Amino acid sequence: MSMPSKASKRIVVKIGTNLLTGRRAFDGHILEGLVQEIVSLKQDQGMDVLIVTSGAVGCGMDALGLVKRPTALPEKQAVAAVGQARLMHYYETLFRVYGKGMTTAQILLTQADLDSRQNYLNIRNTLSTLFTMKSVVPVVNENDSTATEELRFGDNDTLAAKIAAKANVDLLIILTDVDGLFDKDPREDPTASLIREVTQITDEIEALAGGAGSIASTGGMRTKLQAAKIAVAAGVDCIITSGYRKRVLHQILAGEAPHTNFRPAKVALSHRKRWIAFGRSICGTLHVDAGATAALVEKGKSLLPVGVQKVEGRFGAGAAVRIVDDAGAMIACGLANYDSETIDLLKGKKTEEITSILGHNDYDEIVHRDNLVLMH
Repeated sequence: MSMPSKASKRIVVKIGTNLLTGRRAFDGHILEGLVQEIVSLKQDQGMDVLIVTSGAVGCGMDALGLVKRPTALPEKQAVAAVGQARLMHYYETLFRVYGKGMTTAQILLTQADLDSRQNYLNIRNTLSTLFTMKSVVPVVNENDSTATEELRFGDNDTLAAKIAAKANVDLLIILTDVDGLFDKDPREDPTASLIREVTQITDEIEALAGGAGSIASTGGMRTKLQAAKIAVAAGVDCIITSGYRKRVLHQILAGEAPHTNFRPAKVALSHRKRWIAFGRSICGTLHVDAGATAALVEKGKSLLPVGVQKVEGRFGAGAAVRIVDDAGAMIACGLANYDSETIDLLKGKKTEEITSILGHNDYDEIVHRDNLVLMH
């Protein structure tokens, strides 16, 4: 079995809905075992541990006797409001019992909390301070009761990866109901083999991911691969494994439990570029030609107006935009110097034409290289 790239002193543990609610009813037995492990890691090994939890909607379904997961947004938000209080009560009770007085700190986030650079830094500072409080375990969840579809992370795998990238952790462990990434679906094909290590998330690796797994969960292996992309770009090891195994966290740290280990990038993104790449909501798309693609990817240049072929979406200056090549593949993301209407006017034009088109020239670049992050 592979082990994390470096000794792990600070870890994020993402606990999936399936581990907390099974197909519907709350399963306190699994959470109880995980809490005991986290207490041991903190008290016996001096590790910092942050939990990213799912399960608010699942716990709400259990409390309200619902069999089918709500689909309408107001109903989901209401069920999550019921379930979040119940979920945190379980965490707080278990840590007080097994941690002999340890307590939890609840942090509820939406994507809007990360869009602002100042808010992003405030969250990072809060987490850093909580890590100094050795009797406290931060428990992070998406604020399902207030998040709209436009302001959602989409799933807590993505949230966990963004928190890992933000909090200077060594390792992200995503606990789910399978041992990791397989070359085939193990639920359908008994010959499926576990992929134990991934050094690069290629198109072939992404093609192995399937859909969502249960009625209470919104995630699947596809979302976990997206989370792994975020973590490794930030220099964080990411491990996907089954949370049903006893003492799974200790086994993972010892390199014993079956799992898939996604190895981190050799050069991690700076915190500012992590915020650009993973903290901001993408507001639009810029289609660029082959010359611009080569300039960005091979030469590390800025994106100039002449290389832009098409603008999608309506956004203001400073918005985060996706940059795709002429085949539609995402090659980068960055902060636009101009709004979408202005970029539409400037697309395909030479830099020296900007003043004659706009009457002024605030920027030579559509996206400056200092505000651009390559995504492959």
